[in-house]
Amino acid sequence: MSRNAIEITGLTKTYAAQGNSPAKEALKGIDLTIPRGAIFGLLGPNGAGKSTLINILAGLVNKTAGQVSIWGFDQDVNPRQSRAAIGVMPQELNLDPFFSPRGAMEVQAGLYGIPRSQRRTDEILAMVGLSDKADAYARSLSGGMRRRLLLGKALVHHPHVLVLDEPTAGVDIELRQMLWRNVRKLNDDGMTIILTTHYLEEAQEMCDEIAIVNHGEKIVQDSTANLLARLDAKTLVITPESAPLNGLPTIPGVTATQRPGGALAFAYSRAETSPGAILDRVRDAGITLRDVATEEPDLEDVFLALTHAQTQNLAKSDR
Repeated sequence: MSRNAIEITGLTKTYAAQGNSPAKEALKGIDLTIPRGAIFGLLGPNGAGKSTLINILAGLVNKTAGQVSIWGFDQDVNPRQSRAAIGVMPQELNLDPFFSPRGAMEVQAGLYGIPRSQRRTDEILAMVGLSDKADAYARSLSGGMRRRLLLGKALVHHPHVLVLDEPTAGVDIELRQMLWRNVRKLNDDGMTIILTTHYLEEAQEMCDEIAIVNHGEKIVQDSTANLLARLDAKTLVITPESAPLNGLPTIPGVTATQRPGGALAFAYSRAETSPGAILDRVRDAGITLRDVATEEPDLEDVFLALTHAQTQNLAKSDR
């Protein structure tokens, strides 16, 4: 049995031309491995190919070429087992308005062939906070409650892998915190989580490992810590006792700016300059320090740098 929850090799998807629209290559030979037990971030701009990839994993879209294995089951050889190994909480609120949450969960369990004796409908409804709405029509649920129900439906068949597609888009803080508590508990119990989100601070906090896709290609896959370490940039923020009398000191290789409120920000490369050297120049300029702090690059900085670089490289190759 593979140590990976997901193994993808050479995955391509080309949508056929329609009318005046030419054929579109949504995925261009993606290779991807997702370790068992990980909380894995799948990130990319709109149109990068994330939804196509997720729909292929879920068995909703047929791939053009490549190999997909879920929990050791090859999609082409064991399609039923591979689908049973994965649950997907979709981004769209696609619920039958005339079913209650309990009814929707029971139907979903029946579709997966779960015997009544093995169903955990009430347990899952309690976990997602819908026990008191178990018998209400789905059309009467708020948007946040419908998202909770989508999570519950994704869990009815005891999947080994759970895909969360933009799970916190447009939800309130309470629901977001409830969702992340449940995700961590499921992960602690051994479930592999795949998360797509545009809230990069969530991915930075939650994910052990991240892959970034753009223009149908995987441009990087690494641990979150290693991705954050890729950017050499750092900022030293100094709060002076009073405004500098002679303006900001000029330091080679350092960009100095004054922020609202009077703080001085010095952006520098760790490979070229040390914070000690910046502090020496600041003191030489007669600036008395009240406070000093540093700012590290975050995942948004890494994401923008990598996707921008790939877009520029593709533009050059098309010339």
